[in-house]
Amino acid sequence: MIRDKSAKTPAKAAPRKDAANKAAPAKAGKASAAKPSTSAGAKGVIAVAPPSFRRERALIKRGIWPVAGCDEAGRGPLAGPVVAAAVILDPDRIPRGIDDSKRLTAEQREKLFDKICATAQVSVAVASPARIDRDNILRASLWALKRAVVALPEQPRHVFVDGRDRLDTACDCEAVIGGDGIVLSIAAASIVAKVTRDRLMCALAQDCPGYGFEQHKGYAVPEHLDALNRLGPTVHHRSFFAPVAAARAKHMPWTVEPVQDLFSVTEVEVQVEARIEIDASANL
Repeated sequence: MIRDKSAKTPAKAAPRKDAANKAAPAKAGKASAAKPSTSAGAKGVIAVAPPSFRRERALIKRGIWPVAGCDEAGRGPLAGPVVAAAVILDPDRIPRGIDDSKRLTAEQREKLFDKICATAQVSVAVASPARIDRDNILRASLWALKRAVVALPEQPRHVFVDGRDRLDTACDCEAVIGGDGIVLSIAAASIVAKVTRDRLMCALAQDCPGYGFEQHKGYAVPEHLDALNRLGPTVHHRSFFAPVAAARAKHMPWTVEPVQDLFSVTEVEVQVEARIEIDASANL
């Protein structure tokens, strides 16, 4: 009886080990499959798809070519121009790594700028601070975008533009909100516009030392606001942006025109002529 019990014990234990061995890979497989989503959720990482050439290729299949993408850089800064760029990518020579310029480092943008200019049709247009002051920032940006499209070596038959405003172009124009992260041609234009403007601001920094244009590129960072407060605005600043207007009022008050208060009460002298009609038939 003792031998029978001892003989049965290993017989029962063996299947358990086999079952455990068979179950182990399955559990490991489930764990490895679930790990990426779990770690991504814990860290809060969101996968963002890069821009694609899908919309351009769909137009090519319909016989519509060339197709351009255009974007601008510099709407938000207090100083410097708005720079617009238009790009027609070569479908057979598209540089790798093109993305929304805001997702790239300065070094990556510089490398892609050279590759895009070497393989694609590129044009650039600039709206000066004077034009921005005269037309407002939106109209100046749209003007520069249109000029960039017109300046392309080959006129496109279709244009993709970043934002919600279409351009008044001779060809079809399609506005794509967030287009620099969706349409590859717009992303390429965003890189060209950004790199071009950054280089211009670095050049302006040499003419206007003390403002730090080479670092913040004219944006309203604390260092720039402090320089405005200390030194006042330059000819490269946008006069009607609030921080610039405040600095101008402080350093150059004679250039600020007084604003008439439309709600002030003024005394107006009114002369009233009294006319008395006398009836000749009345008893006086």
